Amino acid sequence: ADVAYLRSVLPSTTEDAFFDYLATLDASEVTVSAVPEGSVVFARVPFLQVKGPLLVVQLLETTLLCLVNYASLVATNAARFRLLAGPDMKLMEIGLRRAQGPDGALSASKYSYIGGFDCTSNVLAGKLYGIPVRGTIAHSFIMSFTSLEEVQPRVSLPPLAGGEPVDLPALAESWLQRVCELLQTPPEKVNQGELAAFVSYAITFPRDFQGLLDTYCVRRSGLPNFCAVALALHQLGYRAIGVRLDSGDLAQQSKEIRRVLRACGAHFQVPWFETIPIAVSNDISEQSLEEFGREGSEIDMIGVGTNLVTCPLQPSLGCVYKLVEVNGSPCLKLTEDEEKMTIPGIKMIYRLYDAAGHPFMDLMALEEEPSPSVGQELTVHVLGRLGETSKVVPTTVEPLHRTYFRDGQVCEPLPSLPEVRSHVQASLSLLSPAHRRLHEPQPYPVAVTERLHHLLTELRQASQ
Repeated sequence: ADVAYLRSVLPSTTEDAFFDYLATLDASEVTVSAVPEGSVVFARVPFLQVKGPLLVVQLLETTLLCLVNYASLVATNAARFRLLAGPDMKLMEIGLRRAQGPDGALSASKYSYIGGFDCTSNVLAGKLYGIPVRGTIAHSFIMSFTSLEEVQPRVSLPPLAGGEPVDLPALAESWLQRVCELLQTPPEKVNQGELAAFVSYAITFPRDFQGLLDTYCVRRSGLPNFCAVALALHQLGYRAIGVRLDSGDLAQQSKEIRRVLRACGAHFQVPWFETIPIAVSNDISEQSLEEFGREGSEIDMIGVGTNLVTCPLQPSLGCVYKLVEVNGSPCLKLTEDEEKMTIPGIKMIYRLYDAAGHPFMDLMALEEEPSPSVGQELTVHVLGRLGETSKVVPTTVEPLHRTYFRDGQVCEPLPSLPEVRSHVQASLSLLSPAHRRLHEPQPYPVAVTERLHHLLTELRQASQ
C-alpha cells in the first residue's frame, strides 16, 4: 500500500525498478550509535550516529529528528523545572489540555517524567508507560452541588476499624461548627454546595480524600469545609491526603493554609493534620518557582501544564542530521556561519572530567584515533575559538557513544523509563554548578582533536 501510494504521487517517469527496490527495503545494514538516553548533551556534539546504505539512512532522517527533537526539548524543560524546584518538591505534569494534540500530549507526559517530574494527570500515559498518575477534584464537580440534601442516597460510612456505619454528612456538619468557631469564621459564609461536594467525594474515596479550596473563597469556605470533612474522616479512622490551590497568591495562601492546618491539628489533637500536603497549579512557570523560593512557601506539590508541554522559552529544538562521510571519504557542509558547519568524518565522542568529578569538556576525535588517556596532556581546538588551541589533562575519560542497533537488531539492552529518569538526574548532578545554573551558565566547551581539526581545515580550504 505504501509503494502504491508513492507511485501515485511521484512523477510518472519514475522507473519501476525504483519501486521494486523500495519493496525490499530494510534496516539490516544500518548501525546506530548514540549517547545513552537521559544523558546531558551539548551543542555541536553528535548524540546519534547512523551508518548504512545512503538511501536508507537518508530516509531515516525525518523520522529520527521527529523522535528526538521534541522529546529532548520537553525532557530538558522538565529538568529545568526540577532544578528550580529542588529534589524534595513533588512535580505533577498537567499539560494534556494545552499540548499540541493527543500525540504531543503523550510525548509530553513521557518525557516530562524522564526529565524529573514525579507523576502525570494523563491517565493514558500512565497506562502505556507506567508513569504514576495523580489528579484532584475539578471545579465543575464542586460547583455541581448546592446543598447536603443532594448527597443522595444518604450514604453512611463505616469506621475503618469496624463498627456501625456513621452518617458522614451529619458528622461533617457538626465538625464544621467547631472548625468555624476555632477559625472565627461565620458559618453562614461557608458554601453548602462545596461542603456537599467534599462529603460526596469523601464517601466515595475515604482513603483518598482531597480538597480543591478556591472554587469560592479559600479562607471563608474552602478551608473550613475541607477541615470539617477531613476531621470527620479522622474520627472514623481515615486520613485526608491533600489540598490544592488553583488561583491567587499561591505562596502566601499556602502559608495561611498551613497555619490553619496546624491550628486545627493542635486544637483537636490530630498531629498529622499539620503535615497535610498542599498542591498548587495555575499557569506555573520557571519564574513562579523562583518566586516561591524567594518568598518562602508551604507548597509540597506543584502542577505544571502549559509552560511545560509547550516549551514557551524555546518552542523548538534545532537538532540536525548531516552527512559526514560517504564511501570512506569525509565530507563537509561549508557555510559562512561557523556554528552551522558540520564536523567531518566518523567520530568518537569523549567526555573529559576534572579532579572534582565534573565534566569540563566534550572532545570529538576521528574513529581511528587512539582514545585519550587519563593523565595524558591533550592539545585540543575548542569550537568557536578560531585558531586557538588549549591543553587539557583529564582525570577521567568517558566514551559517550554506545552501539544500540546493528544487523537489523537491537544489540544493547534498552533502559526502562525509571532508569532513564534516574540517569537524567545523575547526569545533571555531575555538572559543575557553573554549567548547571539556569541563568547565565558558563558555556560548556566542545573541542576537536588536532587531527580532526587538520581534516576540517583541509576540507574547508579544498572547498573554497
